[in-house]
Amino acid sequence: MAVLKRTIAAVAVSLVAASLLAACGRDASHPSPGSDANAEVAELAALPWDSLVARARGTTVTWRKWRGDPAINAFVDGWVAPRLRERYDITLEAVEGQGAELVNQLVLEREAGRGRGTASLVWINGETFAQLRAESLLAGPWSGVLPSSAYVDSASPIISRDFEQDPAGFESPWGTVQFALIHDSVRMPEPPRTFDELAAWIRAHPGRFTHDQAFSGVTFLKMLMYAKGGGVEAFAGGFGDERYARGRTAVFGWLDSLRGAFWRGGATYPPDVAAMHRLFANGEIDLSMSNNQHDVVNKIRQGVLPPTARAFVLRDGTIANTHYVGIPFNAPNPAGAMVVADLLLSPEAQLEKLKPEVWADGTVLDVTRVPEPWRAQFAALADDPRAIPRDTLARYARPEVSPRYHERLQADWRAWVRGDGAP
Repeated sequence: MAVLKRTIAAVAVSLVAASLLAACGRDASHPSPGSDANAEVAELAALPWDSLVARARGTTVTWRKWRGDPAINAFVDGWVAPRLRERYDITLEAVEGQGAELVNQLVLEREAGRGRGTASLVWINGETFAQLRAESLLAGPWSGVLPSSAYVDSASPIISRDFEQDPAGFESPWGTVQFALIHDSVRMPEPPRTFDELAAWIRAHPGRFTHDQAFSGVTFLKMLMYAKGGGVEAFAGGFGDERYARGRTAVFGWLDSLRGAFWRGGATYPPDVAAMHRLFANGEIDLSMSNNQHDVVNKIRQGVLPPTARAFVLRDGTIANTHYVGIPFNAPNPAGAMVVADLLLSPEAQLEKLKPEVWADGTVLDVTRVPEPWRAQFAALADDPRAIPRDTLARYARPEVSPRYHERLQADWRAWVRGDGAP
C-alpha cells in the first residue's frame, strides 16, 4: 500500500510539472480555453505591431464568411491564404457562416460556456453587426491599430457608418459595393433609369422582371422605399415606426400595382442573385441585379453573363454599403485575426480584389493617400471602360439606414408574398 501511495504521488507530481511546463511554453496566441478574448484583444491593441505579428506566427485563423461566390472564394483561398502562409506562417481556414446563422452559432457557444469558440474572424455588416453588438458577441475595439487603417477613406459616410452605426473599432472595413441593375445592351439598348420608368417598362413587358428573395432583393425594395417615401433623409436618424409605415405603404402600393406583370405572375421569386443571373442569361428575364456594381464585369469573364451585359444605376439613387470583418468575443486567435484583417485592408489586397478578373470588389481606401506604386495602379483600374464611372456611382450613391428597416421590410415582404394579410 505504501509503495502504491508513493507511486500515485510521483505520478501526480509529474503531471503537475508537465502542466506547468506546458503553461510556460504555451504561445500567447493559443490561450487557455477559459481565458477572455476581450482582455487579450485589449492587450494586443497596446502592443507594437511587430510584437503582435510575432504572436500570430505559426497559428491558424478560422474565418466564418459567405462562401457562395467562386470569385470571392478564389481570391481568399488562392491569393490571401498563400500570402498569409508565406509572410506570417499563418494558416487561413475560410468556412461558411453568415447572418443569423453566425449570430446563432456565437450565442450557442456562449451559452455552452466552452470558453474559446470555433472562429477568430467573421464577415459582417448591417443587421448582423447590430445583432452581434447588442448581444456583446464582438471583441474590441481593435481596428484602429491596424497599420493599413491609415489609408481608409474615413471621410466617406458609406465606410465610416455601418447602417448608421458607428463601427467603434469593433469591425474593420474591407470592401464596398453599390447596387446596380443589369441589362443586355443588345436586347435592351436603353434601360429604364427611374422607378417610374421601370414600372412603365414592366407593364409593357409582362413576365420579364423580378427580384430575388435574399439581400439584393430587399436592398432593391429599400431603394424603392427611399424613392417613393421622401428620399433617404426621410428615414435617416434611427428607426421610426411612423416613418416605416409611410415607406411600407409606398413600397407595397408599387408592388401591388405591378405584381401580375412580374415573372411568373409574382407567385414565386428567385432565391438569390445567382439564380437571377441564370434566368437573365437564359433569356427568361430582361433585367438582373447585384449588390456589387462591378459584378457584371466579373460574371462576363466567368461566362455566367453574356458579353453584352452591362450594369447601370437608377437616377432615383442606389444603395451603397461596406462589408467588414470582426473578431468574436471568444476568438481563439485574436492576434492572427488582426493580421488577416490588416492584410485584407492593405493597398496590395485592395487593388487585387478590385481587378475585374479577380472579384471587382470596391476599395475602402482613399486611393489618393496610398503610396506608390499602388496609387497609379488604382488610377489605371478606375479607367476601365466596362465599369460604371466612379463619378456616376458617387452621384447616385445612397447610404444605408437603420438595420431595423431592412429587417421589417424583409419580414413584411415575405408575409405579402405568402398572402398572410396586408403588411
